[in-house]
Amino acid sequence: MIEIRTPGEVNEMRAAGEFVASVVTATAAASAVGVNLLTLDRLASDMIRKRGATSSYVDYHPSFGASPFGKTICLSVNDAALHGLPHDYVLRDGDVLSLDFAASVNGWVADSAITVIVGTPRDEDLALVDVTARALEAGIAQARPGNRMGDISAAIGAVAHAAGLSINLDFGGHGVGRTMHGDPHVPNDGRAGRGLPLRAGLVFAIEPWFMLGTDRIYTDKDGWTLRSADGSRAAHFEHTIAITDGAPLVLTARR
Repeated sequence: MIEIRTPGEVNEMRAAGEFVASVVTATAAASAVGVNLLTLDRLASDMIRKRGATSSYVDYHPSFGASPFGKTICLSVNDAALHGLPHDYVLRDGDVLSLDFAASVNGWVADSAITVIVGTPRDEDLALVDVTARALEAGIAQARPGNRMGDISAAIGAVAHAAGLSINLDFGGHGVGRTMHGDPHVPNDGRAGRGLPLRAGLVFAIEPWFMLGTDRIYTDKDGWTLRSADGSRAAHFEHTIAITDGAPLVLTARR
């Protein structure tokens, strides 16, 4: 069910957005050569505890997960595209790391993701990260009353296609509110002028994710991590936004 939030409810969601942004910023800043993924997960967990927030991931067990997630942040390295389950892995020079985090504050959820390159970057990785970030911005720019969901999807897809990337449509953006995942679905490609009419009070996450060499994925033996079928690297960006009567409000904007 698609829910329309009142201006007061959108205002209440700001606290969750600011907190999620602060965790994504802190964990990204702490990502360096020699740092263990479990250390980053503990950092996110400690920030949740200190804030009195609630993890959206620890007990999360959707149909596509083999078991409850059990960690507090998704950490996807190199060919891991989405849902990376933190494990005993030490970051190496040149690793591409996507950090995806969601939490609830005062009953409202926000969700955000960012991709960083650890240490010395490769040109092709820099280009992939740049394209994915620009696709997110292009999608957000279309999140205005009078447009349709297809305008957001088409804007995201146009950036990827211009860079020669193919797009997997199995996972995309989603409604955000009292729970982490809800309606509407926000595909990362589509046709402009089609789909759900956008109106003030809609709150959802826009999250482009692309892989360098393929649009096919498989599930790692950990039951969660989704990897590119050809081993190529991936990038992932996400913001939770609210449609207003004017410009979109990015609830998870990072300072």
